Amino acid sequence: MTGGGTAPTDFSAADSAVGYLYQVRLALLSALQRLASDETFALYLETLDDVVFGAGSALDLLQLKHHCDRAANLTDASPDLWKSLRVWMDGRSHGTIPTDARLFLITTSDVGSGSAASKLTAHDRDEPEAQKRLDHTSTTSTSDTNRVAYELYRALSATEKSALLSRIVIAPRAPDIVSVGDGIRAEARLAVRREHLDPFVARLEGWWFGRALRQLVDEASPPILSAELESELRDLQEQFKRDALPVDRDILEQEVDAAVYENAVFVHQVQLAGISQRRIMTAIRDYYRAFAQRSRWMREELLLVGELDSYERLLREEWELQFNRFADEAGDEADDDAMRQAAHKVYAWVEGSSYPIRPQVQHHSMSRGSFHILADSLRVGWHPQFVDRLRHLLEPREAS
Repeated sequence: MTGGGTAPTDFSAADSAVGYLYQVRLALLSALQRLASDETFALYLETLDDVVFGAGSALDLLQLKHHCDRAANLTDASPDLWKSLRVWMDGRSHGTIPTDARLFLITTSDVGSGSAASKLTAHDRDEPEAQKRLDHTSTTSTSDTNRVAYELYRALSATEKSALLSRIVIAPRAPDIVSVGDGIRAEARLAVRREHLDPFVARLEGWWFGRALRQLVDEASPPILSAELESELRDLQEQFKRDALPVDRDILEQEVDAAVYENAVFVHQVQLAGISQRRIMTAIRDYYRAFAQRSRWMREELLLVGELDSYERLLREEWELQFNRFADEAGDEADDDAMRQAAHKVYAWVEGSSYPIRPQVQHHSMSRGSFHILADSLRVGWHPQFVDRLRHLLEPREAS
């Protein structure tokens, strides 16, 4: 080892990782483009090819090649070209790839001038010339990497070669993994207000990567359907309307370690009210959800100026009505048991309350958790004497 850097070695998995991420990300871009064209499809990853789109009985097979060096050309003896040809020839000969399937080689590299690949692009095609050049390469090249592909190609008749090449489209200079993100943003641009585009796309890609992962690791997982993607887009659009905010799955599904919060003021508040441990666990979960989601809303600038302050003021006013009501019922001379009963009633009201920060934010844990956030700084409480009994818990915070 030399120096203190982190330069990749010959055994680095970085290129492979980028390749897989590129595969999933480009699949999303292509899916969005097809959806915009009103195409109905089913998408498969790592089955017959890197990416497969099925529309009825028709199939589009995509081989994806990501290179950091755009100057690398797709020449007549390029391993990228012959590896793709080998996959397609083998699949067609075994009947796993239909002969009418369209075969796409999508690469970030350029094609060599006058090469076979340059004759198989979407425009200015010259299939006979491409076949001639491939015939020549397969008989003269000494590349051991391409040897099996050369043998498969030479075994085809002229008619079979012509039929194969007629189904192939080479797409050079494809966007790299970063530029694909720009393409996804462009496709999503009209789905959401400009200022919310980044958080919208982040959630769309988060859902897509999770869905793609299930497709990759579970052989029984169904393909990703166009209707599935369209439904996710619509759900996200609803969450980014002016009367809504997104409530994110990763936050709702997060397992919360209760031990982290055992000394939190809001937990002491619930314990002071004599609430069961099971309900305390729910309080911790709601606190975490509301705190994490509100923090994300603020980081992404999804909240209006002063909106959170106004929301907390509303919660305090509603709490004050209930707190004073149950404290009055207990009376000034209430003993510990009566005060605990009053605390139970206030807390039960909190558990059953729902005060969304915006009308369409209907996940109740956001409301309950926000009450616990206020309780953590003693701005609200459940026990009639919560301030006097718990003020000491804030002293170390104030001293620091």
